[in-house]
Amino acid sequence: MDARVHTEGPPFRRKEQVRAGTGVWRSGAALLICSTAAACAGERDERSRPMRGDAERGRAALLALECNVCHEIPGVSGAPGYVGPSLAAYGRKVYVAGKFPNTPEILVQWIMDAPALAPATAMPAFAQVSETQAYDIAAYLHSLR
Repeated sequence: MDARVHTEGPPFRRKEQVRAGTGVWRSGAALLICSTAAACAGERDERSRPMRGDAERGRAALLALECNVCHEIPGVSGAPGYVGPSLAAYGRKVYVAGKFPNTPEILVQWIMDAPALAPATAMPAFAQVSETQAYDIAAYLHSLR
């Protein structure tokens, strides 16, 4: 192979350099795809596991607590609220409040005391909601697909 350096025109690389660079890029892309798929599968598994709580009692609690004043909630009659986000298809959501993983435990924390997780939220703390009621509400919300 000619060892002279090219000074004009586009830079040239040897076939070995091109192949090595491509392999590194492919390895990096494969690693990124695998890690993303694993992370998404973990979220899906977390959200699809059996819920602690009773969805029907959760629906009744949402009505009794008047959550529909601020939220649109399928299956909960009354004034459709537009202050907070719609909770339709909540079971498909990946995040609670757009920033926390949508797991039953985090959702229960959010229901009971949202300002403890996000101090600037408009969602109030509900001191009167027991952990059992919060799990019931979470079960109902996760059933909305």
